[in-house]
Amino acid sequence: MKTSARLALALAVIMGGMTQAHDAAPATGSTAASDDPYLWLEDIHGDRSMDWVKAQNAITQKQFADTPEFTHTRDRILEVLDSEAKIPYVSRMGDHLYNFWQDKAHPRGIWRRTTLDQYRKTDPQWEVLLDIDALNKAEGKKWVFKGADCLKPAYTKCLVNLSAGGGDAVEVREFDIPSKSFVKDGFFVPIAKTQAAWIDDNHVYVGTDFGPGSMTKSSYPRIAKVWTRGTPLTSATTVYEGKDTDLAVSAYHDRTPGFERDFITVAHDFFHSDMYQLKEGKLIHVDVPEDVASADAHREWLLVQLRDAWTVGGATYPSGALIAIKYDDFMAGKRQFTTLFTPDQHTALSSFVWTRHHLILNVMDDVKSRLDVLTPKADGTWANEAMPGAPQFSTVEVVDTDPDNTDEYWLSVTGFLTPSSLERGVLGKEQATTIKHSPPFFDASKYVVSQHFVTSRDGTQVPYFEIDPKGIKLDGKNRTLLYGYGGFEVSLQPYYSGSVGRSWLDRGGVYVVANIRGGGEYGPHWHQAALQANRLRAYEDFAAVAQDLVKRGVTSPAHLGAEGGSNGGLLMGNMLTLYPQLFGAIACEVPLLDMKRYTHLSAGASWIAEYGDPDDPKQWAFIKTFSPYQNVKAGVNYPPVLFFTTTSDDRVGPVQARKMAAKMEAMGYKNVWFYENTEGGHGAGADNKQAAYMHALTYSFLWDRLQ
Repeated sequence: MKTSARLALALAVIMGGMTQAHDAAPATGSTAASDDPYLWLEDIHGDRSMDWVKAQNAITQKQFADTPEFTHTRDRILEVLDSEAKIPYVSRMGDHLYNFWQDKAHPRGIWRRTTLDQYRKTDPQWEVLLDIDALNKAEGKKWVFKGADCLKPAYTKCLVNLSAGGGDAVEVREFDIPSKSFVKDGFFVPIAKTQAAWIDDNHVYVGTDFGPGSMTKSSYPRIAKVWTRGTPLTSATTVYEGKDTDLAVSAYHDRTPGFERDFITVAHDFFHSDMYQLKEGKLIHVDVPEDVASADAHREWLLVQLRDAWTVGGATYPSGALIAIKYDDFMAGKRQFTTLFTPDQHTALSSFVWTRHHLILNVMDDVKSRLDVLTPKADGTWANEAMPGAPQFSTVEVVDTDPDNTDEYWLSVTGFLTPSSLERGVLGKEQATTIKHSPPFFDASKYVVSQHFVTSRDGTQVPYFEIDPKGIKLDGKNRTLLYGYGGFEVSLQPYYSGSVGRSWLDRGGVYVVANIRGGGEYGPHWHQAALQANRLRAYEDFAAVAQDLVKRGVTSPAHLGAEGGSNGGLLMGNMLTLYPQLFGAIACEVPLLDMKRYTHLSAGASWIAEYGDPDDPKQWAFIKTFSPYQNVKAGVNYPPVLFFTTTSDDRVGPVQARKMAAKMEAMGYKNVWFYENTEGGHGAGADNKQAAYMHALTYSFLWDRLQ
């Protein structure tokens, strides 16, 4: 089990809160600026707010969606998303491989399973377990499937998560695999941002909205309880109660045969957490630093991935290192670790995953992938063997293993011009072979990928990937789209996108991905370099890439567009307000923008460790330098901008995009566009049709404005 604020609470990643999207009344007091005339737009579902949204949507649709070009782009993207030839990615549970699938016939999707023998076939036979479209028809709902937790080793009982519209808040229902039905009078939790996990057949851990005071200020569960089958949720017994200033509390039972243990994770913020073993009713602290990137207790081992250097047991282990010790030895007080990975100026550990007898490391080397296999030996040392390399400018990721039983592993291989493939192997027995592959959705032979490095304002070398048409003329006239994120240790590695290929490259455009600080491309220090008071470094990096593209003749400001969502939406807001002269158009998606109020909107309080606390005057002094809503001014030559959000986004929320668009329009800006999808949560849509529409709207806007 990986127990860190970043990994155990992956749902909190901003890119990507724990109560249902709610109607927020405008706040009063110090958190609401008295001169802000747009607080009424924070009433998410209010009639006045929704009337404004509908009017804005109509204007944007008329301008960019009511054209044959838009229809063509949307339909070509939808062909990609609905393609029956795309890879049905699977995860193993026991003897079956499980998959969630969406296509034209199943817009909300089907949850299904098959066997390995069937999966190897061109046209496998699938056993449908749950049809979300049929469920919606029967219940008159618009459920979105958000995954299931199934009780091992039998995997017959599952906790299914259903979202009303695609947000993070879910309704939890117990599902029976053999009968393919929800269990009457089984475990059931009403809609909330719930954390639920199996203990055994008759008990689960649950953290949810138990009533006033049971959620943190970040809108996550504050209390972890044990709930017994057949009893009301209100009778569940508390095993840990955190503070309302914590980010979240979660509980987990490790059912690994021979190593069954219970753990509590208390995330204090996004990058600091405490881990406890719950043993015979007592909490025993797992005494690793609060700021570790992860602490993984697996079988006899404890693996610790460090965010900062740690001096312990007479040795110092550097930031970004992965170290190992026997779990029981550590809990007995021993501190002699074995170092499994040490980063250098070019490498960082992206992830690690266990098979039954081995540990696979995913290492980034200048943002490109490699895999190493580590094997613990009887003498206490670890053997290290490199796996076959990935194609140039590709990303290789272990997407599934069977750590309780076998050394099976599944690899996803993808690249900007390489259609994704899914490989399967068994360490020590079977070399990885391709089981499934995605068809090409555009002619990759017409393009070339390159990696470049540019010097940012403070002298740091920042990498970026560029996909060009072969024989590109460096005359500054190429429509170029620059994409970035730059936060929360999220790395942007090469990936195949049929949508980008069809909607941008095939129209003659250049596509660029910037690996700016704030991400995790070079480990913790790359992220920490752009935290809080140093946030502007991320924006300086992105601006440096934009300037380098112009300097090299790839494009010019009039032909250069920028795109980013969520934390990347905040990046776009700062490109708009701090570097308007560099861009010809900007697409700003599900964004943070009002950094004065962000901690009081949706799940914003959970990101204080990343940005700082605007209610602290000393911290507001630096936060205001990157708060687009406060920094936008009248009379500036801003590039055209499209703000996209969703009503059902209960993570960032729609109100920041609303307020920014309204404020700019009131200042007299004519090239400000806004669109809000009602569903989709913190994403592009609740189904493929909605997603295709939003992607097409973005590309149509950018292509039109970058003439």
